[in-house]
Amino acid sequence: MPGAASRGPSAGDGRLRLARLALVLLGWVSASAPSNSVSSSPTSPAAAFLAPGSAQPPPAERCPAACECSEAARTVKCVNRNLPEVPADLPPYVRNLFLTGNQLSALPPGAFARRPPLAELATLNLSGNHLKEVCAGAFEQLPGLRLLDLSHNPLTNLSALAFAGANASVSAPGPLMELHLNHIVPPEDQRQNGSFEGMVAFEGMVAAALSSGLTLQGLRRLELASNHFLFLPRDLLAQLPNLRHLDLRNNSLVSLTYASFRNLTHLESLHLEDNALKVLHNSTLTEWQSLAHVRVFLDNNPWVCDCYLADMVAWLKETEVVPDKARLTCAFPEKMRNRGLLDLNSSDLDCDAILPPSLQTSYVFLGIVLALIGAIFLLVLYLNRKGIKKWMHNIRDACRDHMEGYHYRYEINADPRLTNLSSNSDV
Repeated sequence: MPGAASRGPSAGDGRLRLARLALVLLGWVSASAPSNSVSSSPTSPAAAFLAPGSAQPPPAERCPAACECSEAARTVKCVNRNLPEVPADLPPYVRNLFLTGNQLSALPPGAFARRPPLAELATLNLSGNHLKEVCAGAFEQLPGLRLLDLSHNPLTNLSALAFAGANASVSAPGPLMELHLNHIVPPEDQRQNGSFEGMVAFEGMVAAALSSGLTLQGLRRLELASNHFLFLPRDLLAQLPNLRHLDLRNNSLVSLTYASFRNLTHLESLHLEDNALKVLHNSTLTEWQSLAHVRVFLDNNPWVCDCYLADMVAWLKETEVVPDKARLTCAFPEKMRNRGLLDLNSSDLDCDAILPPSLQTSYVFLGIVLALIGAIFLLVLYLNRKGIKKWMHNIRDACRDHMEGYHYRYEINADPRLTNLSSNSDV
């Protein structure tokens, strides 16, 4: 037994040596196997090392030389590079494209058409590019475009089909949801037919682009701030039934009579701050009251607090449509300046002939002109007083001679002796 015990450890050591030898032989056989047999197995871990080129990712997309690209953020920025046109080699992965502060004077048809198309482009910012012309179909082949910003460009020629296809007959609802057209009014010397007529033409141009076909029916936000609008064209909002937010602040709107908000059933916010509104009529107030979710902002308008504002004041006291109604104050007449509209009573709102200072100045100037004309007339009469006196004497003498002739004839006709004499002579 002691002998058997002494042989146990030596047998275990022998089996361990045999196992090690088997592992060494297996490794030597694997190493000496043909390389093609290893690479033919797609699941072999060694395949990645023996054929490294087959597992490399595709090369990165090119980036325009004047731009900064981030494939991870899907963003391309070409900012303040004085580019005269849209870069032709935009990477197809771009989702957010910033082309701001350049020299893009015009956008021709298909300005962003590429092969492969920019199907992922959702945000396009073209603000501050000195753009004067946007042609029909300029944004064709951008099926994913959601936000377009053309602000701060002096647009003198905005095609009626700028946001639609070049062929209006095939126009269909587009994907655009936000459109920013802030401060796109051209300078006064670049408007056609003078200042007022040029503004009317500019407003009509913008209205035509916003109401062409069905392209903008999915639009939810429209910004038209700082464009010097005097009136809203009648058909400006006709083709925007899904609009949620409308920004018209910092214009020169004097009235909303010609605009209709009746079809904007989804409208949530309407910004009319910093305009020239003096009164709102019942038709507009009724339309706003019929919209379920709208909130209207009216601060910084020169309200004229006279009898014509009575209906609006009564409406403001009852409605919740105007969140900033507590800040609305009178601008005219002078005696009511800075008084809150909610603090006014019907007795405060009269229509006395109290004119604004500018109109008062006009009437004073007119009075001075009339007084000067009267003084000149009197001076002319004084300088010609002798001739006028002689003329008046001549007229008096002529009238006296004429009247004496009438008197003489009357006396002859009235004498009965002369009447008998004329009768006897006839016999």
